[in-house]
Amino acid sequence: MPPKFDASAVTEVFIRATGGEVGAASSLAPKIGPLGLSPKKIGDDIAKATVKDWKGLRVTVKLTVQNRQAKVSVVPSAGALVIRALKEPVRDRKKEKNILHDGNLSLDDVYEIAREMRPRSCAKFFSGTVKEILGTCFSVGCTVNRKHPSEIQKMIDDGEIVCPDE
Repeated sequence: MPPKFDASAVTEVFIRATGGEVGAASSLAPKIGPLGLSPKKIGDDIAKATVKDWKGLRVTVKLTVQNRQAKVSVVPSAGALVIRALKEPVRDRKKEKNILHDGNLSLDDVYEIAREMRPRSCAKFFSGTVKEILGTCFSVGCTVNRKHPSEIQKMIDDGEIVCPDE
């Protein structure tokens, strides 16, 4: 028989969810059910926490569970931060597929995203984190200062653009 579940222990569960939408309770149940929580209630909590800033974007949500109480916090990926910074209108993901994110970001926007991602970055210096975000801009399909993100990366490597310290 498995050991008794300790209710006072802090458990962290990570879930990918679409902002502002209640996910299917059946997909939440295998992760949340053993902790003694209601998947439907957790789905509502996730939708409530993500509706304002992350509506329509796929984000990672961290559930911190203690004493059968779940605290919801959003852990955005670099891609979600870049798409949010583009300030695009909310789209219906069920009707519109293969969306092109062809907007333009300023270098200051990229610095802000890099500051937010810095604790989770693998780079040694802040310029490396900025280059990681520029790589995300490339994969999303947007431009930075009306230039291709790889051009900006090359300018950082050559010393033409000096990144701030944090």
